[in-house]
Amino acid sequence: MAGGIVLSLGNLSTQYAWAFVGLSVTAVITASITVVIGTTLNYFLDDRINKAEILFPGVGCFLIAVCLGSAVHASNAADNEAKLSSFSNDCEDGTAIEASVSKTTYSHHEDLENRICTNEKAKFGTAYFLMELEQKRAIKVHGKGTFLGLAITFFAGICFSLFSPAFNLATNDQWHALKDGVPHLSVYTSFFYFSISCFLVAIILNISFLYHPVLNLPKSSFKAYLSDWNGRGWALLAGLLCGFGNGLQFMGGQAAGYAAADAVQALPLVSTFWGILLFGEYRRSSKRTYMLLISMLLMFIVAVGILMASSGHRK
Repeated sequence: MAGGIVLSLGNLSTQYAWAFVGLSVTAVITASITVVIGTTLNYFLDDRINKAEILFPGVGCFLIAVCLGSAVHASNAADNEAKLSSFSNDCEDGTAIEASVSKTTYSHHEDLENRICTNEKAKFGTAYFLMELEQKRAIKVHGKGTFLGLAITFFAGICFSLFSPAFNLATNDQWHALKDGVPHLSVYTSFFYFSISCFLVAIILNISFLYHPVLNLPKSSFKAYLSDWNGRGWALLAGLLCGFGNGLQFMGGQAAGYAAADAVQALPLVSTFWGILLFGEYRRSSKRTYMLLISMLLMFIVAVGILMASSGHRK
């Protein structure tokens, strides 16, 4: 149940971190922290059934990926600030910064706070796309420092790093909490209590944040939540996928060691596809940002491969 609590806290924190840091970097940093802390704990809890000479170099690669992910976020934030600053100056001068200025009509409209110059059709990576995104999203991030987003991301990673060791303790009783002769909890029984606690914490926190929001979000109500089903289907699908993924991870951990089962943290490779190709993250960024992004992903791929190679077999 403690594992379900920290997983729920990690999931909720990640949803806030996505707004500040982006899908690609948030997933890499949280997954890497999960491996660095969680895999080390699981290695000792599993009586060192994984190959240490392979496992810990992989953990080191994940740690490097965390550092590169932080650098990607800082570099991309600087790129975005430069785009917005240049765009604002061009609007004041009456000129356009897009190469296709002769084919594009620009208009002016009054924003809630100031007057902005906007392109009728926003392209991924442009200054107008960033402003349009800021207006659509509930969490306003423009003008906030990079530290807040990274702090939320690191907190989520720490929460994620603890749920697998907690589940390991539940199924293998390394701390000898059970009396002699009492059988250990099975993976399926543990997963039931794990899911119940995760569900209850999610309900309590989300309803609390409806009435007492953070980060200057607007207040809402439980009635408004029930009446608004826009995008709710995606949320239910995400919950089902998360549940199946957790169950399979725990089954694999019981068979081959929970440290090696953390190879499931390869998930950022999928989220990067979503973030870059579908959501337009890092479009029109600087070469420095692209180099850091590629380096981060390559290091992450190497780390996952090494982690998988360290798997053992539980006696």
